[in-house]
Amino acid sequence: MKRLGISEIDPSALTPQEVSSFVRLDLDPAKVTWQRVVDTNDRFLRKITVGQASTEKGHVRETQFDIAVASEIMAILALADGLGDMKTRLGRMVVGSSRSGQPVTAEDLGVSGALAVLMKDAIKPTLMQTLEGSPVFVHAGPFANIAHGNSSVLADKLALKLVGEDGFVVTEAGFGADIGMEKFFNIKCRASGLRPNVVVLVATVRALKMHGGGPNVSAGSPLPREYIDENLSLVGKGCSSNLRKQIQIAHLFGVPVVVALNVFKTDTQAEIDLVCQMAKESGASDAVPCHHWARGGRGSVELAQAVKQAGSQPSHFQFLYSQETPIVEKIRMIAQKVYGADDIELSPEAQAKIDYYNQQGYGKLPICMAKTHLSLSHMPEKKGTPTGFTLPIRDIRASIGAGFIYPLVGTMSTMPGLPTRPCFYDIDLDPVTEEITGLF
Repeated sequence: MKRLGISEIDPSALTPQEVSSFVRLDLDPAKVTWQRVVDTNDRFLRKITVGQASTEKGHVRETQFDIAVASEIMAILALADGLGDMKTRLGRMVVGSSRSGQPVTAEDLGVSGALAVLMKDAIKPTLMQTLEGSPVFVHAGPFANIAHGNSSVLADKLALKLVGEDGFVVTEAGFGADIGMEKFFNIKCRASGLRPNVVVLVATVRALKMHGGGPNVSAGSPLPREYIDENLSLVGKGCSSNLRKQIQIAHLFGVPVVVALNVFKTDTQAEIDLVCQMAKESGASDAVPCHHWARGGRGSVELAQAVKQAGSQPSHFQFLYSQETPIVEKIRMIAQKVYGADDIELSPEAQAKIDYYNQQGYGKLPICMAKTHLSLSHMPEKKGTPTGFTLPIRDIRASIGAGFIYPLVGTMSTMPGLPTRPCFYDIDLDPVTEEITGLF
């Protein structure tokens, strides 16, 4: 009743309109925004029709499935700092609008308590260990190209408590600096109050060759010779374009960068030296080759030392935008300063959503761009550092419980589909030994 603006506590004194508001949500079926989720890539679930059973009394409508890691509940799990905070966030999730245009929340539906019960154990981080016995928290999995792409706030805070003042906690931000890292800073750091000391930017010679103009590779296909043989030209071009841009993105937030070069057995010493040299010339505090895949912890001692050294430097952390910045300008700042776009282009539907979110008081929320991870732009085939493009925003959704607005960029889908040659072709089981092959 408080949320409805009804102060009268005597039922007989309520006006007919107040009684109607109190007893009926009046949810508009055409404005239900809540999506079902399933943890399977199925492109046919991107648009479905529900309510066709006779028991549904003609309430037929179009809706869709998202992949589970795109669910707002997954994002809430990763951003909540305790049971109370999680329950509050679950309660304020918006599931649709009433016919009068008011948002309808999970709390309005009376399900926030039940949701909290379902999630009460999931909120506890899982303690695991590396092959060498180092403790690892595994918790939450919001995709970085759809949601905010970071492990949970709770896991980070627990880890910081356990390592003490002189310890180091390594936490992941999925995909590149343009997606996971930008969202780590602008969304997770706001929610948690934590500030990073160092960015560890992971690179490989092969990826840099691709960004330098190397051929695209289909899943399951053999690697072209460019990625196996020494090719300093491709490496140099990849470093001068994509790697330099990734370092510049980190510097937008005032945090020192250490480049960790994951070494493959096909990488030559000349290629390794070139990457490390160009990374430092591009502004990295340090750049070191890493051999942890082959040698375990011993293969990353130099990286640990570089991180420790960079962490001792003063950090001048800053957000890319203030919460007061209008939604459109926040999107434009990310597009121009992070992606390198000339400008943004809003579809009529996206503009209408922005107007509605501003009207409902959601304009101060941070932005979580749903964008391809295969390019700095919205075009997956554009490698290196694309320029001269306008970023199209086709739709905008709101995750009010998680606490962000998320625009859908270009053709980005929240329900992935399988490639032409799915990896299940390579997976098999020996029925005698029960040995599984083809997973890695």
